[in-house]
Amino acid sequence: MFEDFPLFPERASTIAGQVDALYIALVALSSLLAIAIVITLIVFAIRFRRRSETEKPKPIEGSLLLELTWTIIPLFIVLGMFTWGAYIFFEMSRPPAGSMDIYVVGKQWMWKFQHMNGVREINELHVPIGRPVRVTMASEDVIHSLYFPAFRVKGDVIPGRYRVMWFEATKTGRYHIFCAEYCGTKHAGMIGWINVMEPASFQAWLSGGPSGGPLEESGEKLFTQLACNTCHFVDHVGRGPMLGGLFGKEVQLQTGQTIKADESYIRESILNPQAKIVAGFQAIMPTFQGQISEEGLLQLIAYIKSLQQRTDQNTTASTKSKPASGEVKNQ
Repeated sequence: MFEDFPLFPERASTIAGQVDALYIALVALSSLLAIAIVITLIVFAIRFRRRSETEKPKPIEGSLLLELTWTIIPLFIVLGMFTWGAYIFFEMSRPPAGSMDIYVVGKQWMWKFQHMNGVREINELHVPIGRPVRVTMASEDVIHSLYFPAFRVKGDVIPGRYRVMWFEATKTGRYHIFCAEYCGTKHAGMIGWINVMEPASFQAWLSGGPSGGPLEESGEKLFTQLACNTCHFVDHVGRGPMLGGLFGKEVQLQTGQTIKADESYIRESILNPQAKIVAGFQAIMPTFQGQISEEGLLQLIAYIKSLQQRTDQNTTASTKSKPASGEVKNQ
């Protein structure tokens, strides 16, 4: 109905309809309240106008019922809108399990996308239809904002930290990418296109695109080049914490606090290792600030995440190979 109206871009994701419904409800409710208030003001101004210089208004005693009515009803309306908006916010903030990972780096004035198999794109992104896509965002310079209007999702890309958002495309086609945060003189030119493809076509494109190898392999090479493997080992503790099985786990710090080993924690540990020291280890790790680009950091994180997957697979395989309780092996 509204697809040809400029304020309503095409809906092309699973969350787009919910966002539009909330927006329309807020606009309709605000319009109705504004009209009701204006009409009430006009009616009261005419009905209760002063008709002569000697006229004195009657004293108003007030009404408790009226006071409660215009307090309680708006309260429930506001709480209802808040609950509806919070529900959509949490839906947009929690990527489903098994989402396809894509990493993006914002830089004046371009978007650099990386797929897990190593394929890279600039100001262009290819994704399959019907599959959730988890986008991890970072900035190399100033604040940007990655915006997919047709999907109704937008995420601020902030220097020094990672942000995550997700979407699931429901229509094939070619859709706009914008930067929604003023980021310099060429901000208006920081645009691109997202191409939604059928799964078979996407796999054909992905396998045919230029690739420097899977992202975790690039991270493993960088891990070795930076000599990280002299202190951090996959399967046992060295001078630094063991990396196998680290990602997504709770880490005990020297301060007694615990923190989840997510993308942001790993990034900070690489660039500012003295910020959060793991219990039982000394503060001997040097900083790599200025030595690794944001793309390199994403590659290292992809490698460490792959170690978690390998550890889970090894644990599962080990569990399956063990005889069940009470089982006697044939000699």
